[in-house]
Amino acid sequence: MFDIVAGDSMAPSRVDVAVIGAGPGGYAAAFQAADLGLRTTLIDEHPQLGGTCLLRGCIPSKALLHAARLLTDAEEAAAWGIHYDKPRVDLEAFRNRVQAIIGKLTKGVRTLAGSRKVEVIHARAMFKDATTLQLSGTAGSHELSFGHGILASGSKPVIPAALRLDDPRVMDSTSALRLPDVPRRLLVVGGGYIGLELGTVYQALGSEVTVVEALPRLLSAVDGDLVRPLHQRMQRRFKAIKLNTTVKTLDAVTEGLAATFADSEGTSTEMFDRVLVAVGRRPNSDQLGLEHTKVAIAPNGFVQVDRQMRTTEPTIYAIGDVVGEPMLAHKATHEGLVAARVIAGRPAALDATAIPAVIFTDPEIAWCGLTEEAAKGSGQTVKVARFPWAASGRATTLGRNEGLTKLVLDAESGRVLGMGICGVGAGELIAEGVLAVEMGAVAEDVASSIHPHPTLSETIMEAAESFDGSPTHLFMPNRS
Repeated sequence: MFDIVAGDSMAPSRVDVAVIGAGPGGYAAAFQAADLGLRTTLIDEHPQLGGTCLLRGCIPSKALLHAARLLTDAEEAAAWGIHYDKPRVDLEAFRNRVQAIIGKLTKGVRTLAGSRKVEVIHARAMFKDATTLQLSGTAGSHELSFGHGILASGSKPVIPAALRLDDPRVMDSTSALRLPDVPRRLLVVGGGYIGLELGTVYQALGSEVTVVEALPRLLSAVDGDLVRPLHQRMQRRFKAIKLNTTVKTLDAVTEGLAATFADSEGTSTEMFDRVLVAVGRRPNSDQLGLEHTKVAIAPNGFVQVDRQMRTTEPTIYAIGDVVGEPMLAHKATHEGLVAARVIAGRPAALDATAIPAVIFTDPEIAWCGLTEEAAKGSGQTVKVARFPWAASGRATTLGRNEGLTKLVLDAESGRVLGMGICGVGAGELIAEGVLAVEMGAVAEDVASSIHPHPTLSETIMEAAESFDGSPTHLFMPNRS
């Protein structure tokens, strides 16, 4: 592996595959291309490999969420007669722990790149034409020609102009993950997964959290019955959840940040110590020189690709956040593998049928395949089989009965079209649903597969049992 910057005499002048962006999609594509015998270069401006996910997204946020869970578990242990003194949080140690986790994982990525003889260049890359990159770094500039390029440039947080103050107390997801302090009063603008995950962290650390969402419910892309248990728990732990509400203005004043809310009843103003704006992300498709190629970009900034990740420029492929929703690391990884295999002449294509999604709040929400709302909206005749965690022995031992497991099934054949789970550890359970959807399993396949007891995985089996009968731990008279 060459660890170089643009202008370095060690920099290659031509490679088979040039990958722009070293996130989970980019490095997966580079590793796969190298494994398939192609000379591959991985290019990223940041001195550490891993991209947004590893450096300022998935990994640090999940580390913080784990710590938040430790705090809430200690608090809720009182119900078991176990009492702790109020915890003291050392923020510097907190941050150092997160950085140590990031450092360990980035070192692992770098080691893997070296093992595969992937050349790594730390530089800014711009397309000069369809087969040439202009690389610029601390040592100057350098041209790199390639047989095929894979664009994996990712995305960045969006802050609307009305909320864009020149004030460090207004945070996006990146700055919020740095944990500058624990504000007494935190406003989270946006009821999507990023806002709710980070709101969960700050609330556990001691902030009074207010969430503002313009739409009628949190997590609008998720089935309402899966959101309900999370909403109810957050209502108890957060100071307020304001739906159908927008932030009209945000002003920096002596006492803090003054947010003026607008809803059906008019306007009101509240004061906060920090504001987290989490209203979405936009693709990094600009300032890459793509205008010098035939790559087509949609009006929303996403690069257009086909199922084999080809752009409209034959030599250039694109993967990950830059090509569109869902903006998920595991989707980017899979797309990277597809692109590399296609470039190497292997048969591969993206099948997005069962891409799982997980929201790492407490409780977690996870789903894959068709949601109930999407299935009904498409006109499909479906049957929904639910199993409430109130009837789960394992959930009861955990003291977390608020969960729900559901299967979206073809009404006639019982084929599993989708699965949704709300509850502790939902993200670990959803892979069974992915496998069921991918393999075309029917409800009977899932129901007749023996699941260990007592576990939360049994809720999947018992949901499947309710397709044409009553599950063991839930009596349903009309299906007996």
